Amino acid sequence: MQRVNAAAGPRIPVLTRLGVDSRLLFMILAIAAIWTGFHLLTGGIFLTSRNLWNLSVQTASVGVMVSGMVLIIVMRNIDLSIGSVLGFTGMAMAVINSRIFPQDTWWGAVLTLLFGLILGGVVGVVQGTWIARLGVPSFIVTLGGLLIFRGGAWLLTSGQTVAPLSESFQILGGGLNGSIGGLWSWIVGLVLMLFIVGADLRTSGVRARRGLPNRPLALQVLFTGLSVLLVLGFILVMNGYPDPRTGQPRGIPVPVIIMLVVTAIMMWVVRATRFGRYVFAYGGNPEAARLAGINTARLTILVFGLMGVLAALAGAIQTARLNAGTNSTGTLAELSVIAAAVIGGASLSGGSGSIPGAFLGAVLMASLINGMLLLDLPSAWQNVVQGLVLVLAVTLDVYVQKRRLK
Repeated sequence: MQRVNAAAGPRIPVLTRLGVDSRLLFMILAIAAIWTGFHLLTGGIFLTSRNLWNLSVQTASVGVMVSGMVLIIVMRNIDLSIGSVLGFTGMAMAVINSRIFPQDTWWGAVLTLLFGLILGGVVGVVQGTWIARLGVPSFIVTLGGLLIFRGGAWLLTSGQTVAPLSESFQILGGGLNGSIGGLWSWIVGLVLMLFIVGADLRTSGVRARRGLPNRPLALQVLFTGLSVLLVLGFILVMNGYPDPRTGQPRGIPVPVIIMLVVTAIMMWVVRATRFGRYVFAYGGNPEAARLAGINTARLTILVFGLMGVLAALAGAIQTARLNAGTNSTGTLAELSVIAAAVIGGASLSGGSGSIPGAFLGAVLMASLINGMLLLDLPSAWQNVVQGLVLVLAVTLDVYVQKRRLK
């Protein structure tokens, strides 16, 4: 008979004991493999500074929205309307910018963006109220929203494309003036590196004071060093793409800065605020959350309102990048966002999700699209690949959930 050591307790994976998120590690390795494969298939084009700069801009709109989608999925809901909301708010902002603020002024661009964010928030709140107060499933409400707001974008201009937009507004899309230059990129990079080192030291100190285990010193130094090197490499790549007019480094694109700021804020919201804790508590057990006194209806409305604001921000980025409001903007964006969230660890059964993982999922999806465009694959094949990635991601999520229940 096999002897069982009851005192040994459950087996903990080696990576978990070392404080390493195995899913994030797997995603980083997957992205590295995708980049390497596309670099070989494109004859050395993919991993150039120019293409990686463009890839970062292409990631921005999905990267802005995916953190909001994580919260919605954690709460056992879904939002199929975000692509249409992106297109609707983007078209509304294009109309406002070109017809009400035709002169190129910074305040006109700011007011246009503010109008779009308010409009997106209102759309999200209306959908959230319908779900929370009337009890209609989010799938049905947002499926209706997908059709309504796609049609609304067409009705705003009777199907016409609205262009051009002001140069100040185009900055949001990373156009010719939509980056911060070499010097400011190094300043931002230095601040980020100092923040990483300080945050790791502070976290280690807090865990030590509370009697919690820390990573081995050598491993912690390795992790911090790799993070700093990643930021350094990012700045070198962004500055490696010259401005075609001046030959000077373009630096970090404005939409990428927006994406990084949104991601950082959402990580803080999830980890350090009552709102974030309530979202995960509701996703883990909705009935227990209600009994604990959480206003679940208001929470649902706020999460969908936040998703609407993020979709509008992505709409501003997309519209500014195209320098036009078009009826097709945001088509199938919901596919990339949902796939990125699920790939990043958001469980469709609710209760679990990761903002950093979703961010990496956005990078992975944008990398696939960028690589397929470089290979000149037809759009039909691009849709096939994205659909397969989504199905595989959900399949992996179902498999992981079954393993946890065993």
